[in-house]
Order: sequence, then C-alpha cells, then structure tokens
Amino acid sequence: MNAVVVYESLWGNTAAVARAIAEGLGPGVRALSTAEATPTVLEGVELIVAGAPVLGFRLPTERMRQGALVNPGGRPPRPADLSHPSMRSWLATLPHGNGRSAAFDTQARGPFGKSAPTIAQELEQAGYARLAEPVGFVVTGKFGPLREGELERARRWGSELAALI
Repeated sequence: MNAVVVYESLWGNTAAVARAIAEGLGPGVRALSTAEATPTVLEGVELIVAGAPVLGFRLPTERMRQGALVNPGGRPPRPADLSHPSMRSWLATLPHGNGRSAAFDTQARGPFGKSAPTIAQELEQAGYARLAEPVGFVVTGKFGPLREGELERARRWGSELAALI
C-alpha cells in the first residue's frame, strides 16, 4: 500500500501519534511533517492520513501558531515547533488526487474543539475520499503528554485503516 501519514505538531504529541499510525498501517508507511509531504512525495499515494493538534478550539491558523510561540498560555516543555507549515496551509496547496483519506487530531478531553473534521473535509475536497470517520487522540494537558494508551490506540487505528483498503 502506498500511504503516508502527514502531520502538524507543535509540541511533539501529534508527531508521535502520526508515527504510531504509520506503524499500524504497515511496513514502508512514513510519517511526514507538512514540510516533508511535498507534491513530489505524494505522487501515486493511495492513502493520506493527516492530523494536527487542536488550538483555540479548532485547526490552528498561522496567527494561532505564532501566538503559541510568543504567548503559549502556560509552561510548555519546549517552544512550539513552527519549522513546518501549518496543516491548514498544507491542505490549501495539496494537489488534487484520487486516493483515500483519514484524519485525526490531538486534543484535550472535554469541549475544547476538534481539528480532524476540518482536515477530513479538506482532504475530500482535494479528491481523497474518506476511508473512516475522523478520530481524536487525547493529551492530558495543553502541551501533553498523550494520555496513557493513546499510542497503542493510534497503532490499532492504523491497522484498522489498512484492513479497509
């Protein structure tokens, strides 16, 4: 299966989930930051699984990302990683395709919003039919860490996605 898992990650939680999903999808599936997932890399991809954190109750904007860097609203374990484009901007430049897709996010438990439904909708508009409903993986606080068991759940979800292809 020619698949990739593409992520935006500010404090490492979404990147860790993306790697676990890639492991579950199977050998050779790579987890790529939005900077690494170029149009050339995506040529011929049958499945794109994409994910991002929830920030300000939704998929982060550039303004939110900059705000997380200068005023994170707490004590992050390290500064926000803005070395790769936002998922929002990556999706805006995603070439039209004809594969399948799935979306995930990392979120605090509670009524704090979701990113995955927006990602799923944008992937569908780019020609990648939805393979599964969006999934959220839980972080224990604004900056993480991931709730215990979430990486195992991400690997399982990757395996479930692989079985649907």
